[in-house]
Formats: sequence, structure tokens, C-alpha cells
Amino acid sequence: MTETLFGPALVEEATKKSGLIWVRGDAPAARALWHVWHEGAAHVVGDGPGEQPLPGLVAGSTAEVTVRSKDKGGRIVAWTAAVTELAPGTQEWDAAVAELKGKRLNATDGEAMPERWARECRVLRLEPRDSTTDLPDGSLAAVPRASDATTRRAVPAALPRLLFKRRKR
Repeated sequence: MTETLFGPALVEEATKKSGLIWVRGDAPAARALWHVWHEGAAHVVGDGPGEQPLPGLVAGSTAEVTVRSKDKGGRIVAWTAAVTELAPGTQEWDAAVAELKGKRLNATDGEAMPERWARECRVLRLEPRDSTTDLPDGSLAAVPRASDATTRRAVPAALPRLLFKRRKR
């Protein structure tokens, strides 16, 4: 009963206050996305030059959203979302883009941003379908890719003497 009463309110409050949400669509791993909460759903913009990628998020599908605490970074709630792509020029798209534009940091084109988003990006609405789902066990961290990069090696024993030797006069 408590789930029925507080689930939607928890999803809304946690998602509004969080700067990032972790979203997993058809892609194998979840991805951190910046968003805004507007009219009962999270809205994200991406898949264009200079914007966040939205892999695996397809209109008409579902996505698993995990919301983290802004203060501690821990998971608060997870919910299933229905993914809808908003069409540029519609009233719903204009309202969502007005909210997104206000939250977009470090934009290079300022006032021209909505026109660029209409041409080159996708704006998605992630509407809660199920109020909450079970929080996943474990870290959900992706395994690092194989790389030739290494950490710093120990300093050779003779190097400090060479660098810091005193000149005799």
C-alpha cells in the first residue's frame, strides 16, 4: 500500500533533485545522462554534435532509470520509463526544450541552441511506467576496456641524485 501511495512521489522528487540519472535502454550498459524533470517525466537531449550520446534509447521502447542522490551519490530509486521522441516544433517539444535550455551548461551557441537541437539532436521524454523497481545488487560498473595505458612506474634510484645534486663551487 505504501508503494502505491509514495512510489510516484519518490520517483518525481528524487529525479527532480538529482543532477544525473543512469539510463539503460537496449544498450548493454547504463549511461549517466543530464536531464530535467518537466510535466511528469524526465527529458533528455542528445545524439548530436557536442551533446550527450543516447545509445539504446529508441522511441516506443522502455528504459530502466536509476536515480542517484545528489549529496552522497548512492542509488535512491529505480523505475521503468516509456521512451517517447518529441517532434520539433510541437508544443510539447517547445516546452521541454525551454526547460532543457535553462539547464544546459557550457553551450557554445546560446540562443541558437534550440534551432540546432531541432536540426541535429533528439529530445526524449522518459515517462515513468512503473513507479519503482527493485534496486539492482552490486555496483553495475562496466568493466574497463583493455588498454596499453599504464600507471606511473617507480622512479629510478639514481634520478633524485641527478636532478638534485648540488653544484660544487
